[in-house]
Amino acid sequence: MFPTTFDTETELSAVNSILGSIGQAPVQQLEFDNPEISFIYNILKECDLDIQNEGWIFNREQDYTLLPDSNGWIQIPENVLRMDVTDGQVWRTTDVVKRNGRLYDKLSHSDKFEGPINLDLVWRFTFEDLPSVFKRYITMKAAGRAATQLVGNKELVSLLATQEAYARAACLEYECNQGDYTFFGTPSGGAYHSFQPYQALRR
Repeated sequence: MFPTTFDTETELSAVNSILGSIGQAPVQQLEFDNPEISFIYNILKECDLDIQNEGWIFNREQDYTLLPDSNGWIQIPENVLRMDVTDGQVWRTTDVVKRNGRLYDKLSHSDKFEGPINLDLVWRFTFEDLPSVFKRYITMKAAGRAATQLVGNKELVSLLATQEAYARAACLEYECNQGDYTFFGTPSGGAYHSFQPYQALRR
């Protein structure tokens, strides 16, 4: 009988991995009454936020439409980390920011909109919803911070920094593979069939 899920990378397992990195015993559950566990968990969440805030292929979404409500306000979802008007570098008719939880246009000096706005967004997802390589990267980055702040062993910090660099390289590989980037700038929703070497053999 195969297990229903293979995902064992949870916040608890990440905290235990960090504890192991600094020579501490694992815990059975996240007990925030324990100052050390609470401190490490906060480091994990900080690293989670820092890495997701960079904007990767898994949490970056382009041309996302937000609609105004009956008051003309456009409420911004709570898990949006960053946003920019789609093609705002070309159509400089709006300059939006977040104020009071909703969209505000600095050009018109108003938070009321007459129609929809298309935005490029960076979302924040829960730890369990992240791709595996990013969970590892976040965990290794948090382990390095924990070692720096709790242990102060330079050799350990250096070793963890090397592992963090490998984890980031895996994330960059994921980004390139999933992003399907092209030098020609083919827009999303389009198609470009590049030359394939095997085609020469079919001539």
